[in-house]
Amino acid sequence: MVHVLSSRVLLRPTDPDRSRAFYGERLGLAVHREFGTGPERGTVYFLGGGFLELSGRAEPPSPSSSPPDVRLWLQVEDIAVAHEELAAGGVDIVRPPVLEPWGLLEMWIADPDGTPIVLVEIPAEHPLRYRPGI
Repeated sequence: MVHVLSSRVLLRPTDPDRSRAFYGERLGLAVHREFGTGPERGTVYFLGGGFLELSGRAEPPSPSSSPPDVRLWLQVEDIAVAHEELAAGGVDIVRPPVLEPWGLLEMWIADPDGTPIVLVEIPAEHPLRYRPGI
């Protein structure tokens, strides 16, 4: 059995400086650590209970390629506040906040390479937050 001590999502951006500006400045993620030197240095951000690492460089996608298969799911305290702050900060909102049939408030954005990011607010009465009898 594997005993996982920590985990992180690894992204290889096509333009590391642009991606660092997006995650660090526009989304406001706090830096956990940095390593290496130069434009392709690594930056690890806090993601609540996990980490997001940007390091290395990927080749730009071809015009016919689809978005990356990775999706980031980020829980926020207040989706309306996140929407307002991100829109004011120039982040393109792919889909504004919507109450989904499964009871979560979700808003979609994308990073500079097109990686889809869902921001989620879990309402107080939702079973992910509280399950009576358990």
